[in-house]
Amino acid sequence: MDKLLLLLEKNPRLTNKEIAVMIGISEEEVEEKIRLYEETGVIKGYRALIDKEKADAQTVTALIEIKIHPKFENGFDEVANRIAQLDEVESIYLMSGGFDLCCMVTDKSFQEVAMFVANRLAPMDSVMSTATHFILKKYKEQGVLFSERPADDRGNISF
Repeated sequence: MDKLLLLLEKNPRLTNKEIAVMIGISEEEVEEKIRLYEETGVIKGYRALIDKEKADAQTVTALIEIKIHPKFENGFDEVANRIAQLDEVESIYLMSGGFDLCCMVTDKSFQEVAMFVANRLAPMDSVMSTATHFILKKYKEQGVLFSERPADDRGNISF
């Protein structure tokens, strides 16, 4: 992958000038490459990674495995794209293993996630079964550690 993309993926707040120095090209070249990546859809967007627990957001995150009956000639894509259009769905992936798709849902409560699965997801034609797993604690997400190491309060001991 391009060095520019690696840098942006790690820290999208870098300025074009900083990136230019880091990869040895002009600031204008950086700006043009970024514009081209955005126009062609290589760069899909920029987001901040929020520790919702520290931000006191009263939400839950669920990982929902979905077994589907794929549509003839469209395979999994048609069903996955319909599920992706649902507002509650944050991410959706085609997977190997016992389930076909996996989606992430973040909402206000366990009950709202349960109602989403029961009333909107499970009744869809082609959905054969689901398994919902609630994320209880995040330790690391997208390469960023969420848990802080506990301070060593044992003190110094000398003999």
